[in-house]
Amino acid sequence: MAKVGIVMGSDSDMPVMAKAAEILDRLGVEYEMSIISAHREPEVFFEYARSAESRGFKVIIAGAGMAAHLPGMCAAIFPMPVIGIPMHTSSLGGRDSLYSIVQMPSGIPVATVAINGGANAGLLAARILATSDDALLARLKAYSQELKEQVEAKDRRLQEVGYKAY
Repeated sequence: MAKVGIVMGSDSDMPVMAKAAEILDRLGVEYEMSIISAHREPEVFFEYARSAESRGFKVIIAGAGMAAHLPGMCAAIFPMPVIGIPMHTSSLGGRDSLYSIVQMPSGIPVATVAINGGANAGLLAARILATSDDALLARLKAYSQELKEQVEAKDRRLQEVGYKAY
């Protein structure tokens, strides 16, 4: 059963949302991905959000641009964590999306990552799930170690070409 729901309002959001899915795949977290427009098909959206808990979701990652209602509406209906990903927009560079997601009213929290922050949304969802999953926590620790080793390797290459370490 999928533990994370990934939902977006348009297929144009797919490159960003796919980054969340790639992280979840890498960490062995099951997810279900959907395109649902809260504005164009509200009945479908309401059914998605209302049934998410019974379908086993523990976290929803919702991406949205411009007015960015999808994450907040998920949080209004789904009783567990919702992570919002503001999408970059041509008109305001994603600031419109960011403000729409982070400025939720009291009582309706949405954890929000950076504009186009799909990978971090996937990592945040995994970290939330890892609070009750020791195997996933171990995979997250291994992932962090890999990131550290990548930076160390880059620094070694830098030193090999003659730049002095600090």
